[in-house]
Amino acid sequence: MHRSITLSEYVKKRNGVALGAPGSMTNMLKRSLGASSFYLFWQYWNPIWGYYLSRKIMKPLSDLLPMWLAIILTFAVSGALHDLAVSLVKLEFTFYFTPWFILMSFMVLVTKKFGVSYSEHHWLVRALINISIIAVCLVLTRQYV
Repeated sequence: MHRSITLSEYVKKRNGVALGAPGSMTNMLKRSLGASSFYLFWQYWNPIWGYYLSRKIMKPLSDLLPMWLAIILTFAVSGALHDLAVSLVKLEFTFYFTPWFILMSFMVLVTKKFGVSYSEHHWLVRALINISIIAVCLVLTRQYV
């Protein structure tokens, strides 16, 4: 029988340091921003949030649906939860993160399908590429939402 990985194990695997350990945030930023692909960026970004999205949304969806659709829907759920949080804080309906996150999920799928990798580049170049993809998705979302 397959044993599920714990949150602590997941964070250590993603960050290289234990949950709450000094350097955890620094490692997350270095690993995610410097990831060699946009798909890998999301493997390292916010491992606590990623753990719960992976276990509670992605895994159940991928058991029922094609992986590409599970990825899109997982990003959509994450965006919707962000929209809900902002709506509660602002006390007004917000629908912004959901389309932005869905657009980023498309970028994850497209870059993965075509094997886009920038592993040969310096960390700073990789970080600029990952940030640029996020920024382009943000600008497109702002333009159309």
